[in-house]
Amino acid sequence: MLHIGGLRTALFAHLAAAQENGKFILRIEDTDQERSVEGAVENILKAMHWAGIDPDEGVMLRDGIIIEEGTRGPYTQSKRFDLYRKHAQELIEKGFAYFAFDTKEELDHMRERESQAGNPAPKYDASVRSTMKNSLTLPEEEWKKRMEDGEPYVIRMLIPEGDTVQFTDDIRGKVEFKGMEIDDQILIKSDGFPTYHLANVVDDHLMDINLVVRGEEWLSSTPKHLLLFQYFGWQSPRYAHVPLLLNLGGSKLSKRQNDVAVGDYIEAGYLPEAVINFIALLGWNPGTTQEMFTIEELLESFSMDRIQKGGAVFDVERLNWFQGQWMRKFTPEDFAARIQPIVAAVYPEAATDERFEERAALIQNRITFFPEAPEMLSYYYDEPKVDMELIASKKQNLDPKLAKEMIELLIEKLTPFEDWTDDSLKDYLFALAEEKGLKKGQLLWPLRAVLTGLPFSPGAFEVASALGKEKTIQRLRSAQSTL
Repeated sequence: MLHIGGLRTALFAHLAAAQENGKFILRIEDTDQERSVEGAVENILKAMHWAGIDPDEGVMLRDGIIIEEGTRGPYTQSKRFDLYRKHAQELIEKGFAYFAFDTKEELDHMRERESQAGNPAPKYDASVRSTMKNSLTLPEEEWKKRMEDGEPYVIRMLIPEGDTVQFTDDIRGKVEFKGMEIDDQILIKSDGFPTYHLANVVDDHLMDINLVVRGEEWLSSTPKHLLLFQYFGWQSPRYAHVPLLLNLGGSKLSKRQNDVAVGDYIEAGYLPEAVINFIALLGWNPGTTQEMFTIEELLESFSMDRIQKGGAVFDVERLNWFQGQWMRKFTPEDFAARIQPIVAAVYPEAATDERFEERAALIQNRITFFPEAPEMLSYYYDEPKVDMELIASKKQNLDPKLAKEMIELLIEKLTPFEDWTDDSLKDYLFALAEEKGLKKGQLLWPLRAVLTGLPFSPGAFEVASALGKEKTIQRLRSAQSTL
């Protein structure tokens, strides 16, 4: 399923392609069948569509159906196996690849032997190649007979000993790898499936890819890919390796500390605008103090050279802040329309509430997720419980005796009051508190607690105005009677 880091990589690729007047291409790389998950392709496409970054070419959704669109397909690697096999054979004929017949046990023994000899990172390379079973060390008639007899084998690329591979990464600048650090990568596995390395190089060339944006974990594989381009005599694309996403403690983003699948954030109720805004700033900065970005603004501001090299901390609190900010950007009408069916599912009368938009507006600056709305608006449609522990707030310097006196005072003073708007109520109650020598909270908190029954809610005069005078006085009298 699409990882949140994968969505960020896709976003950066989408922005880079748009800025270069190119095409953002989605290719499904499913050569590792053991890791293929049923429904994953649809999940990836739906998540990207939700985020507003649909591909321009390749695999995409049209009316809920997965299709392939473009002139360089198929764009699903499992449909291109004949191509990879043909190119692997070309490498063998040119002397840049070879057949290897080593069993798993023999490979394990080699690694153990190398480790005991002081090699901290044993690999299949020039230093061990001559001791292993492959078409470079076995007599030709022997390795050909092994193939005729159906003995399992892989095709490995031949890494030249002592060479240095250099390239300039769009994010990291000049990068260099010594030949001794690169292993003879498997290109075709024993089951006939290609590895990522061969399949991607072949596809990047045949699909005219000029920029590859991918995660930092692929940086060490890039020299292998560049050598393959060189072996085939092809021009390699540019590479941009984006930094890892990290937990707050600095470890790689993991399920232990955070949700990592985009679907988890969709299900939790995050807005696509908030998620895109948040992940765009993970590892990239605009060079200004601007924090809120629409996708259109990102297209204007984004540049690859402002992506940092170091890892980016995935702070859910920061994501929640963006979520709240994007909630505030809805017009009152749109916000009310979004939450009305959610509230009506719990309180059916909300569906026909003529004052719903006014009441919804009171929570828009407080809400983080739409599903919070029924509870936050519950006091309009359900009589709240009278809770002396809530009403007699120590924070407001209220004890039960004073709280009861405040309720009695509110009933006495609000009953004859006629100008029932939030501004008029505010002025009236503030003046009353001053006249009686009370702190504002001592008068307003009991009113708010009685009217809503909630520890967090809009202000007392706002709620009283939205409830109306009759309901307000009724709840105050009910509280007085109960207490």
